[in-house]
Amino acid sequence: MLISLAQYLQTLSPEFGFFRVFQYLTFRAVMAAMTALLIGLMFGPWVIRRLAELKIGQPIREYGVQQHLAKSGTPTMGGVLILIGIGVSTLLWFDWSNRFVWIVMLVTLGFGAVGWVDDWRKVVHKNPEGMRSGEKYFWQSVIGLIAALYLAFSVSETSNVRVLELFLRWVQSGFSNDLPPKADLIVPFFKSVSYPLGVFGFIALTYFVIVGASNAVNLTDGLDGLAIMPVVMVGSALGVFAYVTGNVNFSRYLLIPYIPGAGELLVFCAAMAGAGLAFLWFNTHPAQVFMGDVGALALGGALGTIAVITRQEIVLGIMGGVFVLEALSVMAQVSWFKYTKKKYGTGRRILKMAPLHHHFEKSGWKETQVVVRFWIITMLLCLVGLASLKLR
Repeated sequence: MLISLAQYLQTLSPEFGFFRVFQYLTFRAVMAAMTALLIGLMFGPWVIRRLAELKIGQPIREYGVQQHLAKSGTPTMGGVLILIGIGVSTLLWFDWSNRFVWIVMLVTLGFGAVGWVDDWRKVVHKNPEGMRSGEKYFWQSVIGLIAALYLAFSVSETSNVRVLELFLRWVQSGFSNDLPPKADLIVPFFKSVSYPLGVFGFIALTYFVIVGASNAVNLTDGLDGLAIMPVVMVGSALGVFAYVTGNVNFSRYLLIPYIPGAGELLVFCAAMAGAGLAFLWFNTHPAQVFMGDVGALALGGALGTIAVITRQEIVLGIMGGVFVLEALSVMAQVSWFKYTKKKYGTGRRILKMAPLHHHFEKSGWKETQVVVRFWIITMLLCLVGLASLKLR
């Protein structure tokens, strides 16, 4: 919005020439981060007070870590503060004609709405489980599939009209599986290793990445500050990928696909980083507010969508290794328990408790030790992911 205002002022008088700085993507990204940070810090105390007044407190599972029972009643649904910061800041500083930012915003708000309903049921009905897993997964799937279908035809085109034309041509051709090379699955650290996906393969991969990332971040959000800082780091790193992917010179030099318009996602990533840091101010141990599903599902969905647009799905798995391990730990724990119960009559566990962060707590680690060590691991993994830009 502000970029359009700046362009208009420049047409009125040469005296407004200094507004040309608004045309620089890096400047707008920095301003987006600062705006989101200030919004979060300014409105954070008010949001926490309102959540407390509405008695929107976090219910704690009785079979969980006993030390966490003291957190019962801590205001939850604080992810609303993050989404407000991201939404307002992004709308102020990005180019409204960019379709990629809009689709990421819609996915983020869509998953946020699913998380809001889940959190609301936990609070109103005093049910720690919230929305039924099948119902939650259904709505996540709907959003993920719509986004996947749109992105399948948008990564190689520059307008929504062309996207619609390609979709109609695909239907009329009997669902031909061809897509341009820039839509292939790229293997990092190799110059020219990629795998053609076709339309159905692209949709399946995109769906898996978006929905999987959303749930992985949600599973990670179990300790004070554990999920939000990795989201900030991974999101910032994806912002770098978005910037170089949307720049024809950088993409050609680094041997990565050039996706026109992808660079504008840097503004969204910067806003996410700023809003995340503001939330961490209140979420650091001992937390004054919890993110809730409204924040965790939304942020995970945003990371997955950005990774698909920048064609860095595998790199997201590397940089978000903590999220991946947390999700795998739950899958392994549940699968092994069901298998052993069916075979031996008594369910057995691989970990002392899932997700993985609770296993380390049960093993004697303090909550702050788990959180900071997971942060350090994420930082290292982000550096490995960024190194893939040059190491090929």
